[in-house]
Amino acid sequence: MNSIVALRPACRVSLAALVCSVLCVANVRADQKTVLIIYGTRPDARMAVLADTQLPRLLERRLGQRVNRYSEHLDPTRSGDARYQSAVTDFLRQKYIDQRFDLIIAMHEIALDFLAKTRDALFPGTPVVFFTDSPRRLRMPNSTGVVAETNLAASIALAATLQPATKSVYVVTGAHDRDKLFERRARVQLRSFESRLAITYLSGLPTPELKTRLSRLPDDSIVYYLLVNRDGAGAYFHPLEYLQDIAPVVKAPIYSWVDSGMGQGIVGGSLKSQQKEMEAVAELAFRVLGGESADRIATTSPDLHVNQVDWRQLRRWGIPESRVPAGTLVMFKAPTAWERYKVYFLFALTLVIAETALVTVLLLQRVRRRQAEQQVLASQAKLRTSYDRIRSLYSRLLKAEDATRVHIARELHDDVSQQLALLATDLELLRTAPRTETAGLAAQASSRAQTIARDVHSLAYRLYPATLRVLGLVPALQALQREMERSVIVVNLVHESIPETLPQDVTLCVFRVVQEALQNAVKYSGAREVSVSLDGTPHQLQVTIADDGVGFDVGAALGKGLGLVSMSERTEALNGTFEINSASGAGSRLVMSVPLAAEARLSAAG
Repeated sequence: MNSIVALRPACRVSLAALVCSVLCVANVRADQKTVLIIYGTRPDARMAVLADTQLPRLLERRLGQRVNRYSEHLDPTRSGDARYQSAVTDFLRQKYIDQRFDLIIAMHEIALDFLAKTRDALFPGTPVVFFTDSPRRLRMPNSTGVVAETNLAASIALAATLQPATKSVYVVTGAHDRDKLFERRARVQLRSFESRLAITYLSGLPTPELKTRLSRLPDDSIVYYLLVNRDGAGAYFHPLEYLQDIAPVVKAPIYSWVDSGMGQGIVGGSLKSQQKEMEAVAELAFRVLGGESADRIATTSPDLHVNQVDWRQLRRWGIPESRVPAGTLVMFKAPTAWERYKVYFLFALTLVIAETALVTVLLLQRVRRRQAEQQVLASQAKLRTSYDRIRSLYSRLLKAEDATRVHIARELHDDVSQQLALLATDLELLRTAPRTETAGLAAQASSRAQTIARDVHSLAYRLYPATLRVLGLVPALQALQREMERSVIVVNLVHESIPETLPQDVTLCVFRVVQEALQNAVKYSGAREVSVSLDGTPHQLQVTIADDGVGFDVGAALGKGLGLVSMSERTEALNGTFEINSASGAGSRLVMSVPLAAEARLSAAG
């Protein structure tokens, strides 16, 4: 909560301690843990700022209870002064005279050295969790911690990977004791690179001279910034602010060893992660606050380094991103146009797709509507054609019916009636004639009666042949064949696999179609020969009629006569197919097919 960076005359310690003791809270709720964090750094150091926010949060999340955090900062520039340490000890004794801590966390070597000397006097019995980057020979009682030595060589190895043409390394460090400590570590750890890199240590130089040296570096060189708390002229600096000050004048890429340097002008390096440092300390602190004895918890030595590079510095120095090793964090990378406007692009694309889909649906609906309209118009045209055809057919049926009636009347009047009148005359003469003449008259009357019977039979057969009903289709067609052969035309009848019993409607349809076709051949085709072929299967009956006549225009014939129309209508009424082909001089060929199953024949009517 309170910090001390520097204390002046020792006489002021008592007054300051009394003031601070009034400000301290004497009692803490039993369900809370109280932790004191002592830093060996300035209050504005990146590590201290991060620890003050991260450590309490990490502990509260693990413990499930509130953590009261107190912070104190030791001035690293005066840590070796005995009077300073004595003044700080007196100050902390008075400040926390009535305060009990559950844990003390010592961050880095200066704080740990201070606690090793004063813990028993200031905070007797309080466990300690520490962090240090220096291996220690002795571990104070009731303590545990994280010992993570800083790896300074790994950043040079990463730099050599990013810039394989590097020949020289310029190591920058200050004149403070801690700066010199890092220089000594660097000289030991970087010794393995001396065989292939020229390593120059720019240590403890006055800032103007250092800037001059850094502005005149040769090509194929890099700068390795370690730490500058004080320069060669005795001026004190914040290490990060010093890095920010020299970075603009350096004529070579800069690398470092801690992640607080990211964003301050360095390319990157194998950087110690201060977040991982906080997590490692928090893990041990949680165990101690949870009830474990600090002495029984072994110290840990995790690897806290993470390869990191600044994408902006890669571009500045022309370092290809393809050289960055896998697993390296690339920081501050400017988002691509896709990454920056991805949401807007996807939103616009969604709108375009939605609009396209809507337009497509509308166009499809329009096409379907037009198709439906065309189908309606086509259906209307078919209906009109069917209507006209029906009217024409009805008209022709009426005319055919009238012609049939006239024909039957003429047959009955001109032939049968006259024959009956003559028969009546012969019978009258037979009744009144002498016996000697009756034999001749009787023979004449008998012959006339037979002629009348034949004429009536012929007329009745043409109307409906009895053979068709009594004997079946094939005998009826054979009788029709014999009747047609009395004319000049030759009829060849062939049949195969015809069922013995056929449906009556099929028998009548086939007979009438064959009869009409033969009569048309006799009347119009001039054919000498006609072939009639019947092929049967369990499911259908096919009839083929072909002649060697002169042929005709099928379209014109359908519009004039009734014969072809009646044949087609009879076939279609049984759900059959009817096809006729003819050309001038090529004869005619008629093919009809009728289903034998009653369901198939009735489906058209349904």
